Amino acid sequence: MSETMLSSGDVVLLEKARDIIRKRYHPERHTVGSALRTRSGRVFAAVHLEAHVGRVAVCAEAIALGMAAAEGDTDIDTIVAVDEHGAVVSPCGMCREMISDYSPQANVVILIDEGLAVVPIRDLLPYKYQATRG
Repeated sequence: MSETMLSSGDVVLLEKARDIIRKRYHPERHTVGSALRTRSGRVFAAVHLEAHVGRVAVCAEAIALGMAAAEGDTDIDTIVAVDEHGAVVSPCGMCREMISDYSPQANVVILIDEGLAVVPIRDLLPYKYQATRG
């Protein structure tokens, strides 16, 4: 796995994710915050949406990406998610697929051996599903 240390821009992105969950935390509805930076430099931050019917929940990363898509800017440079305490959490499998689908060159901030690292999404999703075209 290729990893790099956080840049000053990544630290700012992490703080944006922590800020959104601090502001919008709700124990039964919003327990994860995410922020992404596009290659154009725009930042989108969101919280996950929980519902009483568990299958309806939507991850914070997906909502941040949806916000970027609504603005026509889905070329992700870096994305990060945090829990309600501000600790970095790795994206779930579905989010890894979505991030990779929209931006296969994206980087993700994750926790590795008690430290934060920036890794390419392709390292988190080896042998990604590819639709066959016939």
